[in-house]
Amino acid sequence: MQELLTFMAQSLVDHPDQVSVHETEGPEAVILALNVAEEDVGKVIGKQGRIAKAIRAVVKAATAKNSKPVFVEIQKSAGLD
Repeated sequence: MQELLTFMAQSLVDHPDQVSVHETEGPEAVILALNVAEEDVGKVIGKQGRIAKAIRAVVKAATAKNSKPVFVEIQKSAGLD
């Protein structure tokens, strides 16, 4: 899942080298934290969150057979000035 999310995010942003995905697996769900450059947060979220919803829909469809739900959180990268 990390590779898919990384590929999608790098295709959307101006600074693909600053895209990273961190996976946290809990007892109830899996959380994928997508980190992008501060200037690229808007491109990943999109107008009214449409792109973010589409990214989450693709990830949800790709993990449909998993027993745990997968959530995507979008964050700006810290300290990459």
